[in-house]
Amino acid sequence: MSDTARLNSFPLFDSHFHIIDHRFPLTPNNGYLPADLTCDNYRSQTSAYDLRGGAIVSGSFQAFDQSYLLNALHTLGPLFVGVTQLPASVSDQEIIDLDSAGVRAVRFNLKRGGSEDVRHLDAMARRVFDLAGWHVELYVDSRELDGLFDTLVALPAVSIDHLGLAQKGFDTLLKLAERGVRVKATGFGRVDFDVPSALRALYAANPHALMFGTDLPSTRAPRPYEASDFLLVAETLGEEAARAVLYGNAAEFYRALR
Repeated sequence: MSDTARLNSFPLFDSHFHIIDHRFPLTPNNGYLPADLTCDNYRSQTSAYDLRGGAIVSGSFQAFDQSYLLNALHTLGPLFVGVTQLPASVSDQEIIDLDSAGVRAVRFNLKRGGSEDVRHLDAMARRVFDLAGWHVELYVDSRELDGLFDTLVALPAVSIDHLGLAQKGFDTLLKLAERGVRVKATGFGRVDFDVPSALRALYAANPHALMFGTDLPSTRAPRPYEASDFLLVAETLGEEAARAVLYGNAAEFYRALR
């Protein structure tokens, strides 16, 4: 079977990608602004996959802007959901309105900034869950997880980006997965450890934890996303587990099952 056929042999819910469109506000992050990856660009780059939805994730450079996200959700359609960044001062009504538009989570970007400060994590995570059933997502280096462990395991629903990025602290990430925290199998070019070993360990810790995503367009990653990253999941975990990691776990977590 060709690689193209193999890409289409598993359904995909892309749990992590960015839409970047300079028609909407962008804020330089440490002087960095990414190039466009519009909805049309994204559709083109994922045309070989059996794509059945995904999560559009707000980046540091989008700060608290909602206009790009609302446009992208409308353009990509109801199988797609949003992960936004919000200030602690956001009103209940805005959260409810964003939920109606397809937003399902709020992100805390501890790695790059652009989001609300981590001191608001506990209160905001509980508030958005109670109001709209949202979870919180963290872009965080695993080396910081020890200090957050007690907070995270007490929250109603949490996911962590990019396999936690670092080998140091990975044991804490495994313990979080065992306690129900989700982990995005994304950004393989960002991590400093062996990805297959990490995938096997996390799946063994909790078969529901891992959620694959392309991380397109892989902003600032040492190595951008490659189709081989998708295929690696099936090669490492086997067909049954791969179907959960590539589609089922994320579709369920984001309340996007059809």
